[in-house]
Amino acid sequence: MHDRHKDRERYFREQAQTTARHVIPFINSILRINEDISVLEIGCGEGGNLLPFLYAGCKRITGIDISGGKISNARSFYSSIAGGDKVEFIAADIYDAASTGRFDLVMMRDVLEHIHDQKRFLGFVKLFLAQGGVLFIGFPPWNNPFGGHQQMCESRILSKLPWFHLLPKAIYSGILKMFGESDARIEGLLEIKETGINLGWFERTIKQEGFLILKKSLWFINPNFEIKFGLRPRRLPQLPGSIPFLRNFITTTGYYIISVPL
Repeated sequence: MHDRHKDRERYFREQAQTTARHVIPFINSILRINEDISVLEIGCGEGGNLLPFLYAGCKRITGIDISGGKISNARSFYSSIAGGDKVEFIAADIYDAASTGRFDLVMMRDVLEHIHDQKRFLGFVKLFLAQGGVLFIGFPPWNNPFGGHQQMCESRILSKLPWFHLLPKAIYSGILKMFGESDARIEGLLEIKETGINLGWFERTIKQEGFLILKKSLWFINPNFEIKFGLRPRRLPQLPGSIPFLRNFITTTGYYIISVPL
């Protein structure tokens, strides 16, 4: 397993850099990020994605995560950052947090693929959008080379082995066990196998839930790979990006901005 998954502070910094360099510029063409904007991140973890919004002077910044441990880390990290007390962190199941309020921007980065019953969730999340507000979602399609998050495996071989997460559950689980992955790790990876989603399903579902796609970008090389692996981010070329089946296998992440019509 890569050191960054053990070093939470390093992961915090990586998140902040990718959001500052790529996510905020992507959002800015639709919603200008400034001191007039309120921001909610669902599944915020330690809050790295929210740091650039603090530096941008956003008037309200809130992060929600179901993990009390991650929220505790977030509060600790922000306690040493100038103005960090402005950021509110809430440890809660999102379905218990509807009273949090409404926001101009709701964001989720690498979170949706971990949520059970995404259709229900996408309908529920509308409760957090202010009038005219937008939702940013970034997620890796399940069929992409590392859509199973196998890069988190302890085994150096499995952590670099593409597409093997697409094998039937029994075979996939057996390989993980054979290479010495812990029961907890196997359980986590199998859960991702249950919740993984692809681009076509996502686009059909948000349409059913009444959302409009304001902007999307499919990436052949995930912007996050720049800070992790030193790779230059590259968008998916138009031809494979227009073939629904093929694009799921070669898109490492999709960025979407969606909204509910006024």
